[in-house]
Amino acid sequence: MIEVKKNNFLFNEEVNTCLNNIIQKQSFANGYIFYGPEGVGKKQTALLFVKEIFKQYSQDDNVEEKITNNNHPDFLMIEPESLLVPKSSGSPDLGKTIKSGSEIIKIAQIRNIKTFLSQKSITSEKKIVLIIDAHLLNEAASNCLLKTLEEPSNGIFILLTSKLNLLLDTIISRCQILRFRSFSNKQIESFLKEYLDTSQLKFNTKLNFEDLINSANGSPNQLLKNIEIWNYFSDEIINKLDSPIKDSLEILEISKSISDKLEIYQQICLVNLIQTIWWNNTKNIGLVKKLENLKYLLRKNIQPRLAWEITFLKISMEDV
Repeated sequence: MIEVKKNNFLFNEEVNTCLNNIIQKQSFANGYIFYGPEGVGKKQTALLFVKEIFKQYSQDDNVEEKITNNNHPDFLMIEPESLLVPKSSGSPDLGKTIKSGSEIIKIAQIRNIKTFLSQKSITSEKKIVLIIDAHLLNEAASNCLLKTLEEPSNGIFILLTSKLNLLLDTIISRCQILRFRSFSNKQIESFLKEYLDTSQLKFNTKLNFEDLINSANGSPNQLLKNIEIWNYFSDEIINKLDSPIKDSLEILEISKSISDKLEIYQQICLVNLIQTIWWNNTKNIGLVKKLENLKYLLRKNIQPRLAWEITFLKISMEDV
């Protein structure tokens, strides 16, 4: 697993200032939406915000540990549940943060919020509900959440999302929005050099600093995931992925290896990496479009191994 040398590296200064003002004035809204791209620190910031709120009401020395472990009596975290049974990954470290590509938040989970809020607070004046990837609420769950937000309560809601347009307008109107922005390439480069032990990276391939930075799309967390996935493969496979594969047998072997070893979300991360490297090598827009279509098929979970095979075979027939 890639080791981060410092903590809180994703804490956004602009958002931090806003949240500090809220805490100091204790002017808490009923709901907040933390909106921004994946991997820019929304969850980490939300957990720190929750910890600081509880510290206002309690001197419990273990509050941070309880929040981190989702074991605080006045804190409830709702996460999407997978509709698919994830396959066993050969890498237990990678498996800790992987999504199957098919998750929703169900109405039963939102109904559990009502039960939680109906109970008296144990250590603070406020009970806090954190909803991860709130855009994955299904229709019934969204309507149920809306009713809960409308009712007076002792709760604070924090919704995290990268897709604000998928939330009900009526839910958005009842929350204060805090915008998280992507990091610049310069910030990503600084993060890569300052926070990571680069001795763990495979620089014997064409996966260089520039490729890593571009593949992150402004997200330090995405950078970490990409590095871990890339490092997970053997040098033999990595070397074959440095450029479009021409040999049909190799295409079948690599496609099988990728689909067998990686979850869907990991496979999409790998496509992003390949896309960056192959574009730098070929400047072929048709190749990029084919890889974009591969990501679409993977998100739909449409026969992943076959999707890899067909994409690689189509690319192999081009003059790149």
